[in-house]
Amino acid sequence: MPKVTVVTDSTASLSGDVATEHGIVVVPLQVVIGARSYDDGIDPEASPEAVAKALREFMPVSTSRPSPAVLLETYERAAAEGAEEIVSVHVSADVSGTYESAMLAARRAPVKVHAVDSRQIGAGTGFAALTAAEVVAGGGDGEDAAAAARSRGTATASLFYVDTLEYLRRGGRVGAAAAFLGSALAVKPILQLDDGRVAPLDKVRTSGRALARLEDLAVQAAGESQVDVAVCHLASEGPARALAEVLTTRLAAQLSGRVVGVAEVPSVLGAHVGPGLVGVTVAPRED
Repeated sequence: MPKVTVVTDSTASLSGDVATEHGIVVVPLQVVIGARSYDDGIDPEASPEAVAKALREFMPVSTSRPSPAVLLETYERAAAEGAEEIVSVHVSADVSGTYESAMLAARRAPVKVHAVDSRQIGAGTGFAALTAAEVVAGGGDGEDAAAAARSRGTATASLFYVDTLEYLRRGGRVGAAAAFLGSALAVKPILQLDDGRVAPLDKVRTSGRALARLEDLAVQAAGESQVDVAVCHLASEGPARALAEVLTTRLAAQLSGRVVGVAEVPSVLGAHVGPGLVGVTVAPRED
């Protein structure tokens, strides 16, 4: 079987240890705070805490995708290290241009590149990349791994609430009318990823009710299936850990001893959602 390398991007929320364990190469997106650009997940000046602080202080914060040249360098390095195929799994193309960069780089790569639009963000993309790595470890080729990653992304539910829609509006992720409505009603919007796009799902009046609603929606998304679950946040560790604890109990049968991970979102995602985010990703496991 050909040697296959799995590549993903920093939005996938994979820790360095997990990426190394599964042989996954992580390419950073860029976070721009003020006039300086940083590599997401690498430069401490652009940690999630730093991004949250900058947003609270009304400093300009923006993000950018890795260029095709950066991804091409990654593919060339993998090929030089023996890769005969590459599976490149990325954040939804409706949220970022990273997948487009991967497609452009793939045309010039020295080996076959299977570019995958996970149709997910955060841990949803991470679970898709991990699935690709598991298929490769089990002897599958690049086509098998790419198909499994796409299937996992499609089956995954990503749900979250934010304190305000203003940050998503600034980045063009929700319309101005929706952002104004959320602010005018002083509600906590509950959002979902619907075929790769951020879309409204529900709204409640308080953070407590939002957590309870996320809990119920996550249990509903899991159904009776075996699942992986991850909880994310930005500057909201207490509520996030409380949600993870409850889900660990309510989904005990579906988790079969697996841990509900809790982590701050990557800085490049935090820049678009703002402090106060709490989210949950439910990814059904496939044979």
